[in-house]
Amino acid sequence: MSAREGLDAFRTLLGEAGVLTDTDLTARYVVDHRDLIRGVTPAVLRPRTTEEVQALVRLARMLGFGLVPQGGNTSYVGGATPDTSGRQLVVSLERMTRIRAVDPAGFTLSADAGAVLADAQAAADTHGLMLPLSLGSEGSCRLGGNVGTNAGGLNVLRFGMARDQVLGIEAVLADGSLLSDMRTLRKHNVGYDLKQLFIGGEGTLGIVTGVVLKLVPKPVAHATAWVQISDQNALSGMLAEVRRESADLVSSFEFITRNSLELVSALGQGDAGLATGTGGAVIIELSASSHRVPLDDLLGSIIEVMMEKGWVEDAFLAQSDRQRLDMWRIRETIPEGEKHAGGSVKLDISVPLSKLADFLALGGEAVRRHDPALVLSVYGHVGDGNIHYNIMVPKGADRLAFTHEVGEGLAHELYAIAASLGGSFSAEYGIGRIKRDLLERYADPVRLGLMRQVKGVFDPDNVMNAGAMVDPA
Repeated sequence: MSAREGLDAFRTLLGEAGVLTDTDLTARYVVDHRDLIRGVTPAVLRPRTTEEVQALVRLARMLGFGLVPQGGNTSYVGGATPDTSGRQLVVSLERMTRIRAVDPAGFTLSADAGAVLADAQAAADTHGLMLPLSLGSEGSCRLGGNVGTNAGGLNVLRFGMARDQVLGIEAVLADGSLLSDMRTLRKHNVGYDLKQLFIGGEGTLGIVTGVVLKLVPKPVAHATAWVQISDQNALSGMLAEVRRESADLVSSFEFITRNSLELVSALGQGDAGLATGTGGAVIIELSASSHRVPLDDLLGSIIEVMMEKGWVEDAFLAQSDRQRLDMWRIRETIPEGEKHAGGSVKLDISVPLSKLADFLALGGEAVRRHDPALVLSVYGHVGDGNIHYNIMVPKGADRLAFTHEVGEGLAHELYAIAASLGGSFSAEYGIGRIKRDLLERYADPVRLGLMRQVKGVFDPDNVMNAGAMVDPA
């Protein structure tokens, strides 16, 4: 069968709207979110149902095509980008957007994997509940991608990663068979928890088509403060104080350095009268599902104690939703500020909280040794040890060339520092295609070998997202 006849077979299966072949239409599916890698695909397949996914997997296998599952295409590591062989078809789940069920009594939501995260959040909200998973890309990322990358985001400190919020999964395997485990049970102890293999699996073991997520009571009260800190060494102590004295009602603890704030100001959006202290700033937010909890008083008293300890230079407690949203707007605009300034090389590092200040000091020294003129933009979910350690592209430098230069040299120094402190080179972005060499370099050999064996069992012919994360060979 010729390539054209093969694509016609997919059209018969999925309809004309289900198969995109025009390069003008497929262009946005073959380049990664950061425009670092660009692939080639004969077609983008757009199924509407799980049954269509099963059928297209069987057909692709018969015709010798590889498959690259794609949600919102917001991966920072090229995890949903086809290679340049021209033998990989992109499987976009953008037409599988159904919210299947919300169970207010059981606090669960079931949905197609193509549902946009913000739409799932809205569905939970109509029942007075909250889907805790929250990302800067929530208006475009999709649940299947969130599951495939084990997404983190702003609420990890209190609610955990995507892995902690998934109760059930439906996934199409490489032979077209269906693993259906869409149970809403909190307790289901029947041996290997197979769904966990697909969470963070980046589509290399199968295509996730459905997911059951935990919900929580919707927070109706918030207390949010912008806190200017005196010393980065105080960060871990501050977090411990907030968690202990708030009865662990803290939902966010976000660190922002002066350089990152200045990038937002350069966009004309850092005008809320907020500044950093000597050691930067932290956004602290407490939340509760009851108005009876005096969150403002609680947070205010905690900040007073931290001031007495010399950790805090000044603090501003939001007095309205607008002031609260202004704080979060600054935090969420940092990536845009980096892009506006010419881009950055993004290092997604995590370290134990007790070693956070050590990494910031040692990492800063390494960068200065490499080139004193380099500018850092450091911020992130300090509450869970995740630091977005970004090196700004120098003015006039080619972004891709500079990214390659850092990736070949300085980045390894920083990863080695993180590893020496018990940290990781990938906190929440995943591996994708861009970080495969890092996995090979830093992963425990036994663990890497087991990953290859798992891949070989689920996908012996390397059909599913070949080239991403791990190869069975």
